[in-house]
Amino acid sequence: MSSATIFNMQLVLGYVAWLLCFRTYLWPWLRSLERVDAQRAIASLHSFRFFGLVFAMPGVVSAQLPGSFALFAAYADLATGVLALLALLSFRLRPLFWSLVVAFNVVGITDLLLDYYHAVRIGLPASAGELGAAYAIPVIYVPLLMITHIAAFYLLMRLPARQASPRAAPIRGASVRPQESINPP
Repeated sequence: MSSATIFNMQLVLGYVAWLLCFRTYLWPWLRSLERVDAQRAIASLHSFRFFGLVFAMPGVVSAQLPGSFALFAAYADLATGVLALLALLSFRLRPLFWSLVVAFNVVGITDLLLDYYHAVRIGLPASAGELGAAYAIPVIYVPLLMITHIAAFYLLMRLPARQASPRAAPIRGASVRPQESINPP
């Protein structure tokens, strides 16, 4: 099997595995949270994107890995991670928090899409060994990042749940009877 086939197979299987895990465990949990808490959880994951600087670390990735791919991936990941950290730090300033949530998701998904574009353009799957120790990033970490960016955008577009008064929302499964008179006739 060629290097490109193995790399592409691992990339696809990374998405399949993360989608199954996300659908079963993470998505129900994220949807149960308040919008702000769900975005904080996603920002917490993306705050580790400084790890992408490994692409600029000599000796970790091969010197033959094109700089057009490596440096862009490294610094766009860093920018996403810093924006996610700033979002977490600005939690109490809600307008700033929401702006930073949008910013880190736009920068982050743009980074990943452009990384895919650059990888295809330079033929990275055929020379994936040039990634060295960073090989696991695109096949294990990137699928989770992409999935959570898409989830974050979905959650951003979802309307906030209305705050229903306790009297207006009966308990699920309970029957609603007309109020009986307190004084018997």
